[in-house]
Amino acid sequence: MKSGRLLSILLLLQTRGRVPARELADRLEVSVRTVYRDVEALSAAGVPVYAERGRHGGIELLAGFRTDVTGLTADESRALFVLAAQGAHAALGLDAALGSALRKVMAALPAPHRPAADVTSRRILVDATRWRSGPQQAVDLEVLQDSVFSDRRLRLRYRHSGEREPRTYTVDPYGLVAKAGIWYLVADRRGRPRLFRADRVRSARLLEESVRRRPSVELADVWAELRRQVEDRENGVEVTVRVRRERLDMFRRMAGPQLTDGVDDDGESEWVTARLSYPVLRAVRQLLAFSDQVEVLEPPEARAELLAAARSVTGLYQGAGRARS
Repeated sequence: MKSGRLLSILLLLQTRGRVPARELADRLEVSVRTVYRDVEALSAAGVPVYAERGRHGGIELLAGFRTDVTGLTADESRALFVLAAQGAHAALGLDAALGSALRKVMAALPAPHRPAADVTSRRILVDATRWRSGPQQAVDLEVLQDSVFSDRRLRLRYRHSGEREPRTYTVDPYGLVAKAGIWYLVADRRGRPRLFRADRVRSARLLEESVRRRPSVELADVWAELRRQVEDRENGVEVTVRVRRERLDMFRRMAGPQLTDGVDDDGESEWVTARLSYPVLRAVRQLLAFSDQVEVLEPPEARAELLAAARSVTGLYQGAGRARS
């Protein structure tokens, strides 16, 4: 731990120049006293570092004590600091490693590229999680990672959507994919590609057998095939609705992923028209959340599905009222 902290201090000083001891302590989650002890250790090891106390003081390296790695262009340097899929590194247990790696990269960049890389890291953020996606179950990826990196088969107990009891599968993993904030295990089962949501895995156990992947097939190939299958299934039900104008903003936020070609809005009418796409007819029940603020116009099957759902809810509450009386 201490050797890693000493390296982090050294790289931060190379990147930033003079840094207050309090800022170093906050970044490294230690006390100021520990920072000064670490500075003394660096000095004893021959690193030309010194500390100045006082209001404008701080810890600094002697000018010229730097490490450069040449060969990176300005655009390559900026690209390294655009971090995608917030939370992905945490799920893999790599958040601390990522922070440490980026400090090393920043310190090693050619000096002219450092300002652009620093600005990019603070001005560009990619968050792949959908709005209003709801709480997600905690995912333990440890065994799945072990299988992927050790090239061993995996036995899963997996609960499919809509089923109460999990099923057991023996699979041959290709790798893990994070899409829109959700982790998936990509694997073959009996030689055919399958997709398993990590948050539906109830248990996972490594087997002694080596993985049996198809020859010359990589993770990217299997993922592309599975993604096409999912997207083809999702070209299911096209629905036209009308939405009350005062609910339009909320409608766009909640139903945004299902909107196909925007909203027909003349800016004046009480109602506006929108078109949505659902993978299966039953999924249109999402629109019940808007009560009488959204009406399905077509197809007739979608109207009938919502009517049946509304009658079911009405019967449930009427029955509950009779039971209490």
